[in-house]
Amino acid sequence: MKRRVLVVDIGGTWVKLLVSLREQREFGSGPRMRPEQFIRRFKESVQGWEFDVASIGFPAPVRKGHIVSKPKHLGKGWVDFNFARALGIPVRLINDAAMQALGSYRGGRMLFLGLGTGLGSALVWEKTLLPLELGDLPYPDGKIIENYLGIPGLALLGKKKWKRGVMYAVAQLKKSFMADYVVLGGGLVHHFTRLPKGIERGRNENAFLGGKRLWETKPHSRELKWHVL
Repeated sequence: MKRRVLVVDIGGTWVKLLVSLREQREFGSGPRMRPEQFIRRFKESVQGWEFDVASIGFPAPVRKGHIVSKPKHLGKGWVDFNFARALGIPVRLINDAAMQALGSYRGGRMLFLGLGTGLGSALVWEKTLLPLELGDLPYPDGKIIENYLGIPGLALLGKKKWKRGVMYAVAQLKKSFMADYVVLGGGLVHHFTRLPKGIERGRNENAFLGGKRLWETKPHSRELKWHVL
């Protein structure tokens, strides 16, 4: 029996829910949203939809399906929160940028960078997905890189200077990870009308494909197709 997968993309500003590329709903998140508020809004939003399992992308470090540190842009109470128990269905949980990366992958060695509330990041090669936390890399004056590449950086630097800073950082990270190409996603990527060779524009719908891929198994086997580190 084919699984009906619900994909939940939890961000620092919005929560997006998809059961197909054409069926999407959303509700606001933000620094006050705790698990209790999320579950209430979730149950209200999915009424009328049919699904068997869920893939959830979450904006914080996730190891072996567990949130291991508190998110920077949401409320309290998320560490080790049990989504499967709260929702009553099987759940696969990974970092939100990692889910976008998985859906963006088309072969080779790919670095994903998501420009949004913070800086999401992941590396994908062959059948392996490695979530990263590049947003915490140090920048001058005691800052971290996501303060300059995400929404705060755009407000601080202005669009022209911010875009130059993003392209410089992306080129350096591509070189550092020996990536064949970079997929630049997130809500701020629309500020770029053109991208240099080796840097591709991500698409929001890739989160849905990534969530679906989390449930893929190898042919004639129950073993999962993708290895998430």
